Amino acid sequence: MMWMLPPPEIATEVFTEMPTELRRTGRDTAWAAANKGAPLDSFLEGPAFDAEGNLWCTDIPHGRVFRIDPSGTWTQVAEYDGEPNGLKFAPDGHIWLADYRNGIMRLDRDSGQVTPVLERRRAERFRGPNDLIFARNGDLYFTDQGQTGMHDPTGRVYRLGADGQLDCLISNGPSPNGLILDAEEKFLYVAMTRSNEVWRMPLLPEGGTTKVQVFARFFGGNSGPDGMALDRDGNVAVAHAGLGCIFQVDKLGQPRRIVRSCRGLTTTNLAYGGPDMDRMFITDSSTGTILCAQMDVAADPLPFR
Repeated sequence: MMWMLPPPEIATEVFTEMPTELRRTGRDTAWAAANKGAPLDSFLEGPAFDAEGNLWCTDIPHGRVFRIDPSGTWTQVAEYDGEPNGLKFAPDGHIWLADYRNGIMRLDRDSGQVTPVLERRRAERFRGPNDLIFARNGDLYFTDQGQTGMHDPTGRVYRLGADGQLDCLISNGPSPNGLILDAEEKFLYVAMTRSNEVWRMPLLPEGGTTKVQVFARFFGGNSGPDGMALDRDGNVAVAHAGLGCIFQVDKLGQPRRIVRSCRGLTTTNLAYGGPDMDRMFITDSSTGTILCAQMDVAADPLPFR
């Protein structure tokens, strides 16, 4: 993808910021030390809306899950011994988490209890699950990123079927991160953070994938593509975690819009929300802030997407 002329930019504003009393200032964690090299008071990820219009998100290093109501008020729903990253609503309304330390987990939104769903494959621990997404039939796709990268392109993408069967779709990803399905669920798009790319994976009717290709290629920053979201025209919005922006490309992978952060550079993930599903909400993880932007194309109102 060549960005010869910059596409139109869309400005963001602050929707809400993590309250001071919820920040864990000065508290070091193993995840922060390994991934950021310093203590973090928070690191927001996994934004997803429920059917009532509340925005849910995770705090990876401190093992927390928050619910933010439409007015911007924060409620801590869970704190547990884990490192939750991706968060999605299953078709039945339950919350599932991709936990870097523990695997795939389920959160009871009423009690705040977190229980394991899938901790290992063939008795082997995962490297570090990052994000997840459900298909309409209940199949779950998730990335197993760990510390993979260009030096070690062995990150994995899995499908956990609604029938319980676990399949590894690819095992050569240079840091697989966010992922989305196209509207027809014929293709899986996966952000490969350390190669600064988004891969497109055809999903075969009999299972598996073939002829995986680079759908979009980015540049620069000290990170790369992270979380993604799809609007109803098939445009793919890609959060770049090192450049402080969302790159939106059309269904052919051509540049369409840039959504620019008004705060930090670590824009990790996004979700569409609002009454008309035409506002983009972005986790600016380095500042503990949720940004928002008005978009020209809305997304479909599916809470589990």
